[in-house]
Amino acid sequence: MTRKSAGILPYRLRFGDVQVLLVHPGGPFWRNRDEGAWSIAKGEYADSEHPEFAARREFTEETGWEAIGAVSPLGEIRQAGGKYVTAFALNADFEPQTLNSHAFELEWPPNSGRMQVFPEVDRAEWFGFEKARGKIIAGQRPFLDRLYVLCRDEH
Repeated sequence: MTRKSAGILPYRLRFGDVQVLLVHPGGPFWRNRDEGAWSIAKGEYADSEHPEFAARREFTEETGWEAIGAVSPLGEIRQAGGKYVTAFALNADFEPQTLNSHAFELEWPPNSGRMQVFPEVDRAEWFGFEKARGKIIAGQRPFLDRLYVLCRDEH
């Protein structure tokens, strides 16, 4: 079965520039990674679910914020691991310090028998397009390119 995820890429206009909101995955594997580690807020969904509904649900689960308003489709990409990701752009403004992510439990350190709880997302931050290109997972960069074109055509 093909793994599929859907997510929301919020954007806003600040001081004449477009900024995008990316999230940093929580947990011990990502703790010391920054460049190329950030992502859109997304999550997996079943074949029976519409990607936009899944994107809105997963965005809320990962951030605690509601994705209210019209979205613009940014298409689908295939990440290096084979997962397909569908994204939608949302013109919105969220305060990163109010992030409230769901948590997951993981045995850490491995084989220690000790279970620890980690947030799915440990940080959210607004970035300009150029900085975002360095922060986002390489496979998701096409979403930034598509949003850039969308914003350019709107203004």
